[in-house]
Amino acid sequence: MSHLLIVAREPRRGAFLPQSPFLKSDSRQIGFEKVYSIEPAQYNMIFELTLKVTHVSKPYNLTSQDALLVTDIQIDFLPGGALPVPGGDTIIPVINEYIRHFTASKAHIIASRDWHPPNHMSFKEQGGPWPAHCIQNTEGAKFSPKLKLPNTTIVVSKATDPKNEAYSAFDNTNLNDHLRNLHVTRLFVCGLATDYCVVNTVLDACKFDFNPVVLMDAIMGINVKPGDVEEAIEAMVESGAEQATDADFVEVEDTLPIEATTADALADKPARLVYAKKKARMRSKSAKKQIKAERRG
Repeated sequence: MSHLLIVAREPRRGAFLPQSPFLKSDSRQIGFEKVYSIEPAQYNMIFELTLKVTHVSKPYNLTSQDALLVTDIQIDFLPGGALPVPGGDTIIPVINEYIRHFTASKAHIIASRDWHPPNHMSFKEQGGPWPAHCIQNTEGAKFSPKLKLPNTTIVVSKATDPKNEAYSAFDNTNLNDHLRNLHVTRLFVCGLATDYCVVNTVLDACKFDFNPVVLMDAIMGINVKPGDVEEAIEAMVESGAEQATDADFVEVEDTLPIEATTADALADKPARLVYAKKKARMRSKSAKKQIKAERRG
């Protein structure tokens, strides 16, 4: 039996596909998609790999036309909060690294937040699916104290209408106007949760032509139904979003003041970066379902 040839996108430079001993890189390449040959005895093993991850042909060079959107890193969405995303706190040191990248490059930092009224339709008391969370001006609605947002951060409040779910940071907010006014042409997205606010925000960013890039080592999903996270990632990729990790960025001289770097960020960065990147590589399976956009109103 001859070798099977497949076309797969490399996750990034030096990532796990080229290191797999039974994947032999063919000489052919179509755009960013490389051809791999698989030995017959290893056919079944290929299905355990994550293949469809957007390839980055060169490191990202950030400019003033780029923006980082930090999605909903709020106390209620973290362990101990009213609606915690499991492991949601583990991505905060990674996000802080991205904040440093973007600040040093004079790019823009935006942070979205759920900012619910007490009678929001998503709450169980109102017939919705979720416990009350991120209620305006409460402790749970605050950003995590471990999140190192600069003073220049633009805060976008969403889901302020009690009759509108509003998972997307674009839904009935001024985010679109902010990005246009800043002449942003590329939006990098990280935060919580992959299968709700992140995916809906990225799909809208695609619709509005902001060329979104999903930061795979800085997102985390809640996975209410098994496969939700994988479907969300698949939907983002199929809609045109790119994927990247911290390793895909050109290093820029750090211009943050030393007091902005806490012991938490410095001490936890290596271990948590490795953990978050390992989780990121395992998130996107080969699911083919297109996630349905949220029902609004």
